[in-house]
Amino acid sequence: MLEAGVPLVQAFEITGQGHDNESMKALLLDIKQNIENGLSFTEALEKRPYYFNDLFCSIVAAGEQAGILETLLDKISTYKEKTESLKAKIKKALTYPIAVLVVAVLVTAILLLFVVPVFEELFQDFGADLPLFTRLVIDLSDWLQAYWWLVLSALSVIIMTLRFYHKRSARFHHTLDRMYLHIPVIGPILRKAAIAHFARTLSTMSTAGVPLVDALTSVSGATGNHVYCQQVLVIRDKVSTGQQLQLSMQQTGIFPFLIIQMVAIGEESGSIDKMLSKVADFYEEEIDNTIDNLSDLFEPLIMVILGGLVGSLVVAMYLPIFKLRSVI
Repeated sequence: MLEAGVPLVQAFEITGQGHDNESMKALLLDIKQNIENGLSFTEALEKRPYYFNDLFCSIVAAGEQAGILETLLDKISTYKEKTESLKAKIKKALTYPIAVLVVAVLVTAILLLFVVPVFEELFQDFGADLPLFTRLVIDLSDWLQAYWWLVLSALSVIIMTLRFYHKRSARFHHTLDRMYLHIPVIGPILRKAAIAHFARTLSTMSTAGVPLVDALTSVSGATGNHVYCQQVLVIRDKVSTGQQLQLSMQQTGIFPFLIIQMVAIGEESGSIDKMLSKVADFYEEEIDNTIDNLSDLFEPLIMVILGGLVGSLVVAMYLPIFKLRSVI
């Protein structure tokens, strides 16, 4: 609408009134009211940090100062679309196997609690020793029937404790994020995602003309990983003393050679925003390819795990039936 020449206040009125979500409608109309009362667009956004982070506000401020607000809003839109698309792909890659494994555990628990006891009553009339594997499954079923409440309580306590410390302890959050980066298969995806977020965010802010030190402050929170967040702040402190960005990144030891070289070329040629954009495109494509390959790999692997869990219980219950003839 700004590119079409619609005044900012009128653009907010049209956008707000046309929104289906009542909360979003109220937010936009409230911002419009602030602007009508004399606040700048940036000041109106800064009053709502829950919805508009430092990165968003910094780019809007740069757009207002340079008179290119519509251009930089388009940059923000492209940035958000790409980052949200990347997050959705990573969630998709992690959600499917986790959901299937949870279902597998639930199915196993149901079999142990309700199906195995029926077979146990049948086997009591056999008059013969049960196979070792069958006895182990029956013992596990008996234990779960007796202490299912303890298992649920322990799981609930563990989950609530992890959530509590994850929200309130920066040290715990840092340790957890560092562990994530070392998980086989998943770790490399999260590492590439953090680098892609870093490159995409810094490229967008550089294009907007935001000073590098100020940009790095916003970039640190956009990486999505506490380890990278802290190291970006270290980079910011070194850059503020006059050190080159590529040298500061190299000293952290968490950035691959490719991005360091691209940043070095960007600093020398004065096109660091373009170089970082190419890095972000490269790592986003790498993540896409990795997730596609994992999806093809996970499906048969999950079927093997699910079949192994359920199949083991079935085999354990049918082993004594093979001895039925000798007992008779």
